[in-house]
Order: sequence, then structure tokens, then C-alpha cells
Amino acid sequence: MSVTRLELLKKLDSLGLAHHTVEHPPIFTVEEGAAIKAEMPGGHSKNLFLKDKKGNLALAVALSATKVDLVGLGKAIGAKGRFSFGKPDLMMEILGVTPGSVTPFCLINPASHHLQHVIFDKALFEHDPVWFHPLENTASTSIAPQDIIHFAESCGHTPKIIDLSQPLPASG
Repeated sequence: MSVTRLELLKKLDSLGLAHHTVEHPPIFTVEEGAAIKAEMPGGHSKNLFLKDKKGNLALAVALSATKVDLVGLGKAIGAKGRFSFGKPDLMMEILGVTPGSVTPFCLINPASHHLQHVIFDKALFEHDPVWFHPLENTASTSIAPQDIIHFAESCGHTPKIIDLSQPLPASG
């Protein structure tokens, strides 16, 4: 059973994490939301539900402007083979949401413990606040960047912070 938006917001309150939610029309892609998000100062995200050849699962949370290096990310975290995007039925099973609603707030769902990796883009931490869908793509919720890490940890995850545009150290 997936957690509801109201249950999520109650959890944020119980953790003492300041947040603010803005209602808007459904947003399925970064491009669709550009005009809406221009009215909401801070960092906006794109969230990738990924699966490697062995079935290992990852949630990568990037700044919307970051061009994510999936090959480099896979190598950096030891993925087996190339990443593919998780199918909608697996997304619903593990994260409790449908495509267009993926968010780090999904970590509140008990089945999210099947994720082997939770990765945040270093670039997100250059913005305050950061915005994520509150389990539904008809709203966005702002939170301080350090608080999203605290939230992930409170859900039993140990997130990594990586530069998702260049996840591997430069060779030299």
C-alpha cells in the first residue's frame, strides 16, 4: 500500500522539516513544467528510476538542468551492465507512484527498501529550497536541501551525493 500525500506531509511535520506545497496542473516532464517552475524560486529536480542488467534498482535525483551521465553513474556505483529505466509496473511496486510522479519523497514507501542506491546530484545542494512532487505530479513541495537527506535517512536509506553530470573522477 502506497503512502498518500497527506501522510507524507505529516511525516515531514513530525520530523520538524519545513516545507511548502504549491498546486499546479499535472507535470510529466521537466520541459512541461518549465513555465510553472519559473514562478517557484529554488532548484527543481528530475528523478530517474533505474535498473541494471542484474535487476539492481537505483533512484537518481538530479537538478533539472543536469545532463545525467548514466554510463558514468553505472560505473561509479558498480551497476551490472547498462542502466535502463524501470518499467511503470515496477515503479508502482517499489516507489508507489506512476511515471511523472517519481520523487525522493517515494522513499517513504516501505517497498523502496528494494532500492540498492539512492543518489542525489551535488548540483541540487547549490539551491535552497529544492522542489519535488509530493507523490503526485499535480503539486510541488519545497524543502531545504539538507532536509531531503535527513528525510531519506529517516526512511532507512543512506543516500550518496554525486556530481551526476560527471560521476567518475577525471583521469589524469
